[in-house]
Parts: sequence; C-alpha cells; structure tokens
Amino acid sequence: ALPAIIFLAVTAGEPGAAQGWAVPTATDIAFALAVLAVIYPQCPPPLRTFLLTLAVVDDLIAISIIALFYTDQLRLLPLLVGILLIAAYGLLQAKGVRSPWVYVPLAVLAWYFVQKSGIHATVAGVALGLLTSNKATNGRATNTERSDHALRPISAGLAVPVFAFVSAGVALSGSALQDVLGDRIAWGIIAGLVIGKFVGVLGGAWLSVKVGLATLGEGLVWRELAGVALLSGVGFTVSLLIGGLAYTDPAQLERVTTAILIASVVASAGATIVFRIRARQRTLATTTTSG
Repeated sequence: ALPAIIFLAVTAGEPGAAQGWAVPTATDIAFALAVLAVIYPQCPPPLRTFLLTLAVVDDLIAISIIALFYTDQLRLLPLLVGILLIAAYGLLQAKGVRSPWVYVPLAVLAWYFVQKSGIHATVAGVALGLLTSNKATNGRATNTERSDHALRPISAGLAVPVFAFVSAGVALSGSALQDVLGDRIAWGIIAGLVIGKFVGVLGGAWLSVKVGLATLGEGLVWRELAGVALLSGVGFTVSLLIGGLAYTDPAQLERVTTAILIASVVASAGATIVFRIRARQRTLATTTTSG
C-alpha cells in the first residue's frame, strides 16, 4: 500500500496520473532473486524464503489489481466459460489426474476466454498455477513439479526475456532522461518503488515481529531484511505490464518504463551496498571465531 500512497502524493494534481497508482506496487520475482543470488550468495535460507514469499504475494496482489481496476469492459459470458474451465482444471487436479493432454487444452481455452471477457489473461494463469496440485501420489513427482520442469525453460528462457526486451525498448539518451526527470509521474514511480517498498516492507516486518505475529528467522539480522526491503523495489515485468495498461500515450509510457528501470537499478545498487557490508561482517566474524 505504501508505494501506491507515495505515488499518489507525489503526483497529486497531475492530470491523468492517478490511473498509474498500482505501477510501483509489484516486485519482480525473477530479477530480485537473481540479484540476491549474485550479490549475496551466502544469504541465510530464511532470507531467500522471505524475499520469494514477498515477491509471490506482491505479484498475486498486483495481478488481482489488474483484474479489478484495469478492466475497461467486462463480458460475462466469456468470463463464465473461463471460470468453468478453470474450475474443471482444479477439479481434475484434486482428483489426481496427471495427463498433460487433458490440462493443456483446458489451460489454453481458459486463457482465451478470460482474455475475451475483458480481464487480463494473466489472471487465468495465476488461477491455474494456484490450482495445480502439489500432492505426491505413489512416490511420483507432483503435478506442480512436473509442470515446473516442463514450463520453466519456456518461462525463464523465452517468455520473460522476450517480454522484458519488448517492454524495455526505450531510449536512454540525455534528452530522454531529462524528460523523465521533469515528469512527476516518473518521480512518483521511482519514489514508490525505492522509498515506498523499503519503508513498507521493512516497517511491516518490524511491526509483525514487534506485535508477535512473526519471529525473525534463525541467523537473520535486521540489516539483511533491510537489504531485501531495498531489493523489493525491483519492479520490472509486472510494473511494466501495469504501466502499459494505465498509460496509452506512447511518450508517457516511455517515461514510465524508463522510471521503472531507473528505480530497479537504484534499488539493486542500494541492496548491493547493504549486502556487501553484511557479507564482510560475516567473513570477519567467521575469521575471528576460527582464530
């Protein structure tokens, strides 16, 4: 919520700005985890789990926001067909059916009908993913594991890079950056992702521990959570998706895309500094203990 509030505060009074309030709300799962793996390879398992959970929930909320607030025209008949197909998929998963020849047509048709209903088709993808069974049968791989094994090369190797390449086709010349720096919508996105995410995630974690809703993971220190809070400002793919839905003007969309890239770079750089210092502290502590 805090990134959206900061965005609205920065862009208050700017014509047409409010429709992009959800742009800084999402955390990019793939990029955030990749950056963490590179800059802090010795991170404790609870820290990686925290970032993964945060990013997944963030994206689920962002996809829900797309369905609720960025649907121009709702067609009930295609939506009903899509819901029935998704329900049939979930029922077969619960019954333990394993054949991809059953699920692939259901998934493709569900995607098509949800898209035709006016709701963004990513909502169908999220629903199908959540309904995929993770129950093992007779010691065999679960449907979730089999789907992950089959789809990960396509998702990570083709879909995400192609989407990023197409969406990030922006000019980074001096004049383009000057346009971004003079745009309050761009500043709202940067402030929301860099400041809003950091304060919201770290503050939320601290408050959860303080009131007893959660405990700090074994081996974790608050500086590491601060690094993850900074890293959550990497809002690449889903933020770009929402930006494209919120702003139809090509020039404004280009400034929005550039702002998302700038915020992601700044967030990654800030997290790198925090984790480098923490890694040095861990090394010194290990050396001292060994000595």
